[in-house]
Amino acid sequence: MAEDLIRYDVLVQESLRGVVRKVLKEVAENGLPGNHHFYIAFDTGAPGVRISSRLREQYPNEMTVVLQHQFWELTVTENSFEVGLSFGGVPERLLVPFSAIKGFFDPSVQFGLQFEPQTDEKQSEAGVSPAQVMAPQTAATMQDDTPEGADEAASEEEEAPRPEGAEVVSLDAFRKKP
Repeated sequence: MAEDLIRYDVLVQESLRGVVRKVLKEVAENGLPGNHHFYIAFDTGAPGVRISSRLREQYPNEMTVVLQHQFWELTVTENSFEVGLSFGGVPERLLVPFSAIKGFFDPSVQFGLQFEPQTDEKQSEAGVSPAQVMAPQTAATMQDDTPEGADEAASEEEEAPRPEGAEVVSLDAFRKKP
């Protein structure tokens, strides 16, 4: 197989993270439209992530937050987003670089993206850090079983929550077979 010198995987990953950035920017400017709400899973140990030591201790690897009813001061830049959320009644401010995001899911329209790290070998060959390269996958056939009124952060240490019956489909599944 020929070597990919263009790095299509990096370009696609950056484009899909751009979707998340654009959606969050729209919400920051205009609020959440209709029934839309988001689960955002991120690597708490990734470079640039700012969370309290209390949260970092509780979620040393991964955390999932819900942007639905009670969040404030959502700020979106080219490289990150910052948001205020309440955890067990304690207000917190989180800063999350887009490169730290592992999953994004909007159950109101059954849309999701999952980002998984590539092997270190592929990253070092390209001279790209692990936080920059992730292979995207789209979530399909997801059902909305989000509890009504879920307004505080949800968390899971191993991976982002997936509703029952959810299936993650790799982009490879849509490629033509030789």
